[in-house]
Amino acid sequence: MAYADLKNDFVFRRVFGRHAEVLRGLLNDFLERTGERAIASIEYLPPDQAPELPGVKLSIVDVKCREVGGATFVVEMQVLPITGFLNRVVYNACKAYVGTLKRGDTYDALTPVIAVTVCDFELWPDADQRATGGVQVPMLSHWRMTERLSGAPGIPQVEYVFCELPKLRGRKPANAIERWVGLFSAAPLLTASTVSQEPFSVEQRAALELANEATFTDEELEAYRKARDEVQQMVQYGKDAELRGRNEGIAAGIARGRDEGIAAGIAPLVRLFERRIGRALTATEHDALRGRLHSLGAERLGDVVLDLAPDALALWLADTAAR
Repeated sequence: MAYADLKNDFVFRRVFGRHAEVLRGLLNDFLERTGERAIASIEYLPPDQAPELPGVKLSIVDVKCREVGGATFVVEMQVLPITGFLNRVVYNACKAYVGTLKRGDTYDALTPVIAVTVCDFELWPDADQRATGGVQVPMLSHWRMTERLSGAPGIPQVEYVFCELPKLRGRKPANAIERWVGLFSAAPLLTASTVSQEPFSVEQRAALELANEATFTDEELEAYRKARDEVQQMVQYGKDAELRGRNEGIAAGIARGRDEGIAAGIAPLVRLFERRIGRALTATEHDALRGRLHSLGAERLGDVVLDLAPDALALWLADTAAR
């Protein structure tokens, strides 16, 4: 039995975009909704989100739903870091909030929005936070507006929840949230026997069953593999671009170092020539001296500057055939 990658565009929509009970279980766990606060039922909304942007289609998957009688949720799966990602999350959440107001309604009809984003990369890397003396952001973080000085909570209309998958750090999941992270991170590595031994919830087991490749039609398997290949191509393209940039930077650094080395090496010779000739060298003479340092070497130039008279030295610099 093989389980498909839950982060995959097609699989994410198949599991969380069509089966409300599975999405409800994920939201209840991520938002720590239990007892009377638990989400009892949800309805899916049309996926009307941000306009398509270059590089976004293959990296962001979103599902929009609404708690009956309550908040709207925008659930996104982000597999690749892209420029402006956080801006897009805020855009989608605010657009969803505005969208809760129907024509003719008053502002008190607006309902809260919670944006839940699962990232297959670190948004706030622990190493960066340590380096800057900042507070480390947990694997599952919950953001809402607070008053800057007192820290008093307020303006709860739009909230953000981020789950940074790499922060599980390979440890064995110890609670429901970490088990979801484990499923997102490594579902293809699981087997039926390991799944049977784990304390997965009903919703988590349902997610795995829906991700079971044996239940896919041929068309669904093709869609899954196509989405997987597209993301892998994007990742490889990014790696290739990074390598090209690094190589170009190294080449530019070598060239700059060579030029700086030549400039530093020629400076004493320039002073000697100028003292012997009795004036500053012209730009043309500078170029001639640089070229002859490369072709004749420093020892030959040292002999010339000491052996020739000032007028002869100036003529030597002007003579393109001089050796």
